[in-house]
Amino acid sequence: MASLILSCCFISLSQAQVKVKNLKKHIEYLSADKMKGRETGMEGSLKAADYVEKHFKKYGLLPKGEQGYRQPFLAKVTRKKVEDPERSSDNIIGFIDNQSPYTIVIGAHYDHLGYGHIGGSRDSLGVGKIHNGADDNASGVAGLLELARHYSSNNIKEAFNFLFIGFGAEELGLLGSKHFTEKPTIPLENIHWMLNMDMIGRYQPENGLAVIGYGTSSAFPKIFEGISSSIKFNKSKDGNGGSDQTSFYRKNIPVLFFHTGGHDDYHKPTDDADKIDYKALEAILKLEIDVIDNSMKQPKMDFIWTN
Repeated sequence: MASLILSCCFISLSQAQVKVKNLKKHIEYLSADKMKGRETGMEGSLKAADYVEKHFKKYGLLPKGEQGYRQPFLAKVTRKKVEDPERSSDNIIGFIDNQSPYTIVIGAHYDHLGYGHIGGSRDSLGVGKIHNGADDNASGVAGLLELARHYSSNNIKEAFNFLFIGFGAEELGLLGSKHFTEKPTIPLENIHWMLNMDMIGRYQPENGLAVIGYGTSSAFPKIFEGISSSIKFNKSKDGNGGSDQTSFYRKNIPVLFFHTGGHDDYHKPTDDADKIDYKALEAILKLEIDVIDNSMKQPKMDFIWTN
């Protein structure tokens, strides 16, 4: 995963308002069997989008889609031949307006593989079984919602605005984030940077947390200066990485992608909520809050192409 790796492991000083009980509630709901694997265009994915929208409303985020919180788009299944390849999907978009000229984007995709019929399953015998996607990416959505709750309830008027996005159809080829960056609901030139969370629930101490995109702005070394965590994290320079931050990176926007790495349950029916490391997930979100807060001490960030 990318080029230069730098390691650090300290003790977090963050007093973040992250609640494990909320993370657990979100992940257990999104990865329950009744969600049927959240396949794009199917009932479970629609319920997941509704769930994100409901919490954006609850936290008082302003709607910043094209139809309220919604940014509809057409997604297409191309990896496998299916009877209904064209699917309706939505990005769910909420805004915290701090009257700043610049905005930090925070995103995570809510879709998954359904029963595996659309392709992507790593278990040939598991096709036809529900792929619950607790780590991929109910964990990231739980993080998205907790960060939205934190920044909407911390009683601080921050120096930057926040745009929170639940992306649809990531598993079909980053389609939701591609659509947003082609038809943005805020000007792309006003984005300070973008933070993406995809698979942040299965921390492995021997590997550490991957923080991808460290090289995409000269400001990141300043931002990470003095930041510490109870978990090990490795900073990687490249802005690409097989998830939604790539769509922003390709539009010359600085990015960070937080990711706890692959595991034996990746894209299999066994990616379940009881395997999530909630204590480590809490630590990851506290680290992200420290990074976000430090980024707001910087002027508008420059962009560096790392390829």
